[in-house]
Amino acid sequence: MVHMNEDEAALAGYAEALATAIDHALPGWVERSVARRLPEPSAEVRSAATEAGRRARSELGSQIRELLALDIDRQPTNPLEMLRRGVRYATEVLVGAGAPPVERDAFAERNFPDDRFDLTPASFADVDPALHIPGLEWGAAKAHVHLQRRRADGQR
Repeated sequence: MVHMNEDEAALAGYAEALATAIDHALPGWVERSVARRLPEPSAEVRSAATEAGRRARSELGSQIRELLALDIDRQPTNPLEMLRRGVRYATEVLVGAGAPPVERDAFAERNFPDDRFDLTPASFADVDPALHIPGLEWGAAKAHVHLQRRRADGQR
């Protein structure tokens, strides 16, 4: 059994809360993303968006939960970056529905080349406003634990 100090235990709680909030938010985010680019989707497109949202929850949600369960020094990326890669779920539906790509700025084109519908979230709140607080709490707790570890390493 790995021993956690109080700060690490608090971080684990915030990570679990964020993972759970993301899990709940993913299906709706995919459906809203499709609706943003196709304001009057057919029943078939709505059904495809619902299914893509379920897949996002199952696949991406579990990957994010696994990431957040890792020690912070072993996390190769962060949950927002993983969410950004999750635009593929809505993109697949939009491409299948024949939606036209949107014009994007140079930054978006350079940094998110596969996001032809400009769906990439800049923040947790862009995915769902309910993710704002859990994302902030997790980020602050992670930064605190990181700083505490670096201070401890410097004192050795």
